[in-house]
Amino acid sequence: MTLLQRMFKIKPPATLPNEQASIANRGSEIGVRATPENELKYMYRQMWVDPDLRQAILDVREADRLDGRVKRVHSRIARDVIKGGLLLQQATENKTLAKEWQAFGKRLQLDRREKLKSDARGFVMEGNLPMQWVMDKQFNVIAGVRMPSETILPNVNQHGQFKDVARAYSQFDILTGAVRADFALWQMTVARFDPDNFDDMGALGRPLLDASRTTWQKLRMTEEDLVIRRRVRAPLRVQHVLKGATSPELEEYRAQDEKDQNHITTNYYTNREGGVNAIQGDANLDQIKDISLLLDSFFSGTPVPKGLMGYTDALARDILEDMKRDYYEEIDDLQDTLAFLYEASFRLQLLLKGINPEAEDFCIAYAERRTETPNQAADRALKLQALGLPFGMLWEEMGYNAAYVRERIEWERENFDPYPDDAGITPAGNGRVSITPGNQRKGESGTAIRNR
Repeated sequence: MTLLQRMFKIKPPATLPNEQASIANRGSEIGVRATPENELKYMYRQMWVDPDLRQAILDVREADRLDGRVKRVHSRIARDVIKGGLLLQQATENKTLAKEWQAFGKRLQLDRREKLKSDARGFVMEGNLPMQWVMDKQFNVIAGVRMPSETILPNVNQHGQFKDVARAYSQFDILTGAVRADFALWQMTVARFDPDNFDDMGALGRPLLDASRTTWQKLRMTEEDLVIRRRVRAPLRVQHVLKGATSPELEEYRAQDEKDQNHITTNYYTNREGGVNAIQGDANLDQIKDISLLLDSFFSGTPVPKGLMGYTDALARDILEDMKRDYYEEIDDLQDTLAFLYEASFRLQLLLKGINPEAEDFCIAYAERRTETPNQAADRALKLQALGLPFGMLWEEMGYNAAYVRERIEWERENFDPYPDDAGITPAGNGRVSITPGNQRKGESGTAIRNR
């Protein structure tokens, strides 16, 4: 902020997300953001993409393609993240803002479940979500294109700051090493999952299952070894003893025996001292605990509880409920990260339309913050109502657009209310809600509703 802006209280111009991370706006900052290892890595990354990140992404993609458990983990997380879709939340209703958001969502197909799930799934699998914002000649953001994150390279210096916001990111050709395209900071927004340092713009995110790659490889190897062991050691074997038999006699007996072995009942006859002994197969195949150990290790590295993936042996219901709560907290974090990505693009759209987003009080969020049943969501909203929260916030907690619900209520009152002038009719939503602490399972509070 300049001296004139401080004297006359002039608001600074709106900036893009992470634009303050450029060299020109360091202010009084001193020191280096990047670690010594990342400083050296950024020097090498001027010529090619990060090989460690690329290999991690390739390994996770292979696991997702070969193992149904990994695929289900990614799909489950993506499905829970996008549940309810995106929602514009406003402190005070602004119809212009709501109209812009509605048109913006249709152009970017944010009202389609397939688009949101593809973005969320790519973010979980790759650890990054580079989104390119495409504009038309009328300066409208018309598309959000997800780019392959292993080909995107932030153009930062050794301090982890953008060299030039007009060329913040570049896309590399993996085969030739040439730069295919350069992206300005407004043209591409990158959502990062657990980077080493959020303030270091060169520190990209990591795939969700990055640290579980070696465990998954051991699990696959052990399962394959188990199948081989069962195939080799499980069948019944028979030992034939012919005492004093010569090699031609033994071969003749073997040929006759193997010719009759496909019969349901096979009898063996000998005219010399000998016998036929049965050698039982491996009877302890079910006692191998290696796979159970590796399964526990694998799922402990994912936010999804093993019980939700179908492994429910010796798992108490109370423990599963606690694990589900922790899983939902992880889902909330992913929702916040992805929602900010779309909000950044919407703020860009408002700037292009001459609307200062900093002057408006709004946010973009997913409609359902928690993965709950409809009954649980309604019970939570009633408890919030008992605390005195405004009805608009209650509708938003339920996953609805408060402005849209208010318009529908007013429209139905004008068109379907049989007693528009009857003051004695109790309007909807004025029931009394009371909360009884400790009246539900596990010490939760109970909810009671009275309409009179």
